[in-house]
Order: sequence, then structure tokens, then C-alpha cells
Amino acid sequence: MVLSIAWKNVWRNKLRSIIVIASITIGLIGGIFYLAFSNGMVQTQIESAINNEISNIEIHNPSYLINDETKFGINNTGEIIEKLKTVDGIKSITTRLKSIAMVSSATTGTGILLNGIDIQKEIETTNINNKIVEGSYFEKPTRNPIVIGKKLADKLKVKIGSKIVVTLQNMNEDITYGAFKIVGIYKTDNTNFDLFNTFTQKEDLNNLLSYKNNEATEIAILLNHNDLTDTVAAEIKKIFAQDIEDKDIVIRSWKEIQPMLQMMNEMTIQFTMIFVAIILFALSFGIINTMLMAIMERVREIGMLMAIGMSKIKVFLMIMMETIFLSITGGILGIVISWILVQFSFKTGIDLSAVGEGLNSWGYSSFIRPELDLIYYFMIALLVIFTAIFASILPARKALKLIPSEAVRQDI
Repeated sequence: MVLSIAWKNVWRNKLRSIIVIASITIGLIGGIFYLAFSNGMVQTQIESAINNEISNIEIHNPSYLINDETKFGINNTGEIIEKLKTVDGIKSITTRLKSIAMVSSATTGTGILLNGIDIQKEIETTNINNKIVEGSYFEKPTRNPIVIGKKLADKLKVKIGSKIVVTLQNMNEDITYGAFKIVGIYKTDNTNFDLFNTFTQKEDLNNLLSYKNNEATEIAILLNHNDLTDTVAAEIKKIFAQDIEDKDIVIRSWKEIQPMLQMMNEMTIQFTMIFVAIILFALSFGIINTMLMAIMERVREIGMLMAIGMSKIKVFLMIMMETIFLSITGGILGIVISWILVQFSFKTGIDLSAVGEGLNSWGYSSFIRPELDLIYYFMIALLVIFTAIFASILPARKALKLIPSEAVRQDI
């Protein structure tokens, strides 16, 4: 009976109830979409870093991480790859030969990271081949071909077909030179990456550095799904436990390679959930004010109910349930509409190319797909319920303080 009365009382003043419900709905839509948008930005950045830059897991010589010198390489790459193939969840594996170098064009020069790659394996592991904006990704046989970033091409003032000279130190610590022809120019969502990273065939770089074919400075591992990273990394570390103990290799996931990305992934959700909680907390005061006004309008009615025998507990529950019904109705509408909006915007994406250069300079994509796991919708639903209970206590206590004999004589 109390629930039925409470629900009918909610709609006695339809305009006021609709306004309260609408405010909760709009507040939740704004908060949830902001949460989904922020999460989408971070997830896009993580996906871009994994698919274009670092992969899920990388293996290095520990000394290479300290000095970035090519002489600190991995010697037995073939044996390591054979062992890795026994691990479930791995999509592809590639070896890379990396060397810090100087590149010069006819007009200027700058420092770069020259990546010697196995072209076919790299295509299976990264998406750089899909980021080509000019030329091609090593499609035509050419002597010493090189692919560079759009930002670097602009800085060097070069184009497809231009020749550049790379200066680097070989395994004997002698300075060596190589002339390369630009066959492709790529552009990712990370301007700094494009400015620094260049790609050439591993065998061409081997010749310059006096490296052997079974040697590399890096082994990159791409997984079937990013959620497998921790599990697969732990399994790989177990397989190579002795090599790790002997300090022959070090195995790191993307979370260890770029801890800032992992921190942003965690902090974005936390901060945005706090933002949603603040929205609901602010809305709760509007709900409290509305319910106090409703009680002041019904002082005589509440007094009569108490006078004819309705217990204080039932009066308390009635007022409390009215407040909860208002909050839950707005909460359900807000969550459902937000879910539909997030799903729709995830499929269509949000194009921010108008400010793309600024976003790319920070490593963010200009095309964002808002996304949010269902667990966060449930967490927000719990926040709505908590807010409803919090907002219902003060109005319900106000109703209990009414004295029936005085309340029935008031004409409000």
C-alpha cells in the first residue's frame, strides 16, 4: 500500500516531477557520455601505441634499455621465437634492429631512430603499412628503400623519391654512412613518433651495422587481444625464467614500457567516476529541495494520515519511497539513453580533425570512439540508488517531526 501511495504522490504534481526527473536524466547523460568519451580517447591511444609503436610485449637485452646501443642485441632470436610459438594467445612475432642515427637531406638534418624490419612480419604485427599517405610500404624493389613519417618529411623538406643520408655507428663502433631512397611517407596519431621513427629493410641495416641475420635488438609480440597481455607476459616470463635470471633478456608488457599510458587508463576512469558522483551529489540537493516543498504543501494531509493511525514508520517509508522513485526513474532514463548514445557514437565515431594537429602532438587520435564497459553502468546505477537514499532521509525526517494535532489545523 505504501509503495502504491508513494508512486501516485510522485505524479500529483506532474510538472515538478518531470522537471526533477529530467534534471537527473540530463545530468547522467552528460556525466556518462563524458566518461565514455574520456575512456574512448585513452583506449584509442593505447590501441594506437600497441598497433603502431610497441606491440603488447617486447623482449630486449637488458643493457640495450640502458644505453640504446645496437651492440647490446639478442643473439638467439630463432630459438626464442620457436619457444614463443608454443604460447597461446600470440597473434604474430617480429624481430627489429634499431639504431639511433643522424639523417641528412639537401637542406637540413636531425636525429632519428632507424628501424630495420622484416617487412612481412611487420605488416602482421603493426599497422604502419596502413598509415601510408604518400608512396608505398616497400612494394617495389629498390636499393636501400626507407619509409619516414610525414612530420619528418616536412622537417627535412623531402618527398617520395628523394635521397637522404643516414649516419650511424656500427658494431665495431666505427662511423658509417648509408644513402636511402624514400619510398613511402606515413602518418600516425602520434606526431612525436612520426618525427623520430623511420623504417627500412632489416637486411639493408644489417649490412651497415655488420649484424648477423639471427640477431636483433628487439622482439615484438602482438596478441590476439589486449586483455591477454598480463597472462601471456607472465607465461613468457616463466618460459624464459633462466634467461631472465642470467640477465640475457628482459620481457616487458606495454604497461611497463609506457607506464604513463597505464596510469592514464586507470586515472581517467577514477577521475571521471568522481565527476559523475559530484553531479549526482549536486542533483541530490535539488531533489531534497523539491521533496521539502512537496511536504510543506501536504502538511495537513500528512497530519491527517498520522491522526487516523498511519504509523511514523509508514509515513517515513512513504516520503522516502517518493524520493527514491523520482531518483530511480531519472536514473534509469539517464543510463538507458546514455547507453544508446554511447553505442551509436562508438559505431559512427567522433571526428575532431579540426583540432587534430593539437591532439596528435599529445599522442591522441583525432577520431574518437566513446566506449564504456557494462560494469561502469552498474556502478553508476548503484551511485543513483545511494543518491536516492541520501536525498530521501531529510524530507522523510521533516515529515516525522509534524505533530498531527497541529498539522490538521493548518490550511496550506
